[in-house]
Amino acid sequence: MFDGGWIQSVLAAALLPLGLGAGPAAVPPARGKPPVVLFPAFHFTKLQATVIDQTTSPGCPRSGTFQDWFRNDRPSRFSQVCQDLLLTLRYRDDPALPMPERFSEQPGVTVRIIDYGSTSSAPYYEEMYRRLEADGYIRDHDIRVAGYDARLTPDMGGFLQRTRRLIEETYHANGDQPVHLVGHSNGPLYAQYLLTHTSQAWRDRFIHGFTPIAGNMPGQGLMYQLMFTGQNVQDFGYPTTVENAQSSARMYQSAPSTYMSAADPEIFDSREVVISDSSTGRSYTPRDYPRLFTDAGLRTARSIADYYIGFVRFADPKWFPNVDVYAERGSGLPTVVGARMPDLTTGQLADPGDFLYRMGDGNQEDTTNTAIVAWRAMRCHHFSLTDNPGVNHGSLPNDPALLDRLVDNLSRPRSHCS
Repeated sequence: MFDGGWIQSVLAAALLPLGLGAGPAAVPPARGKPPVVLFPAFHFTKLQATVIDQTTSPGCPRSGTFQDWFRNDRPSRFSQVCQDLLLTLRYRDDPALPMPERFSEQPGVTVRIIDYGSTSSAPYYEEMYRRLEADGYIRDHDIRVAGYDARLTPDMGGFLQRTRRLIEETYHANGDQPVHLVGHSNGPLYAQYLLTHTSQAWRDRFIHGFTPIAGNMPGQGLMYQLMFTGQNVQDFGYPTTVENAQSSARMYQSAPSTYMSAADPEIFDSREVVISDSSTGRSYTPRDYPRLFTDAGLRTARSIADYYIGFVRFADPKWFPNVDVYAERGSGLPTVVGARMPDLTTGQLADPGDFLYRMGDGNQEDTTNTAIVAWRAMRCHHFSLTDNPGVNHGSLPNDPALLDRLVDNLSRPRSHCS
């Protein structure tokens, strides 16, 4: 842990305005610039679920396949409720097991990343790919994608080993050029975990720099609400039936990434209300999450939360990435951080009239998007955080001005730190 008072003072100042399949083919690197590995946002990686003789959900097809990703355009025999039920992780509350090993898929269900490493695995970033191509980059050679199952945290599913291998393959296939990491939204959490779970010697050899775009490092208030209302991945819209709200909320309650992505009280303290219970008149801030889950009767959620809230460390010097950082954020937009609810039951229909707002980028509040100013204290490496007023969270990674800066930063030499 770190000194909470120290980080709170840093954040207060920051709120002022701020200026694996086969490796890639061996072809020449793009104009001597570093290759790029992208870490997509929450559920922006294409997943496929294969179901064989499942009996968990009798009203759903026993066998078949379906895909899960934002803007999924592949129809399926599995309804949204069935998809939620079959993607809900099982949790074994056994203290003898390491926390990552307590989670498993429903019987008969397997989930894989579609086209791992390829730009086709994360189609949302088409404008970024095109901008890089205009500068001489080549898809699936020096533009690669480190996708992940968004339900899981980076200590699960072989993420660390798989991603290290992708970066090393990309480095070698591009004339031993160090790789630049780009992450959007939740993607920077996974990149930061990688950077802080590799040696400095590995980073010095393989990493050119890191561009987190609206990185969700300390989490966001909205995730607490989703554990009661749910949210459908295909369009990030709220369920319109109680059945769907229940299936979706329970799926989020089962996923360790939900808690990793929820506002960390070490950063947020009690500065925003995330849930207000109209039946009791009680309000809950991130600092109150233990009482929230206790009052809601969510014993398993409390157990997972205690381990995974604040899981990806970043604010203490011990957890600085120690690579050059060119961060981007949006600002100036009302942003949902929670909701007033009739009570604390699971599966409520979201009412936009009851949402609670703070300023941010339309998805993540300013506290989230400015928390990495702590990295200004890196001893040698470059750090910058560029504000993009009025550019919303989803538009940031495809914003022309931001992409121009990315291309410029790819041309910059690395800092040389002993």
